[in-house]
Amino acid sequence: MLKAFEPLVVGAVAAGGASSAAIDLRVRRVPNPMTLGITMIGLTLAALHATSVTLAGALAGLAIGFALMLPGHVIGATGAGDVKLMAALGTLLGPGSIGRAFVYTAIAGGVLALIVALRRRRMSVTLERTAALLSAPGVAAEIEHPREDNRFAYAPAIAVGALAAALGF
Repeated sequence: MLKAFEPLVVGAVAAGGASSAAIDLRVRRVPNPMTLGITMIGLTLAALHATSVTLAGALAGLAIGFALMLPGHVIGATGAGDVKLMAALGTLLGPGSIGRAFVYTAIAGGVLALIVALRRRRMSVTLERTAALLSAPGVAAEIEHPREDNRFAYAPAIAVGALAAALGF
């Protein structure tokens, strides 16, 4: 578990999250070299005892971050890069804080989805399909079809959620 505020962790999370978000906004994917780099930084900081996250904690954060995001990918709501990014940031945050990061990410993602729906003039369709998804989860594939123009970069939400957790919120 992170202490209330660790500047090294906050800086690494901010840099990794912002870089990933910028790339995702531009090319609509989070590249493997980016997530691998963040993972290596997190594991190295843990191995060097540079933060309060131990090496075991960094590995647990990686596994928990992966496990939390994987169901969203399985149903088609997030990309594989998003799963790997949350896992990578888990190496920096550790097992205690990655869960909070996930909750903050979900909140930020919801706000981002509303903004995207408003900008694309799809708010009524978005609300109708959200209700359909909640009442019949099997419709996810139809709702998430690429022709529907409802996909958006999720790395910015992950970056905000992870940064909030790193700052101790």
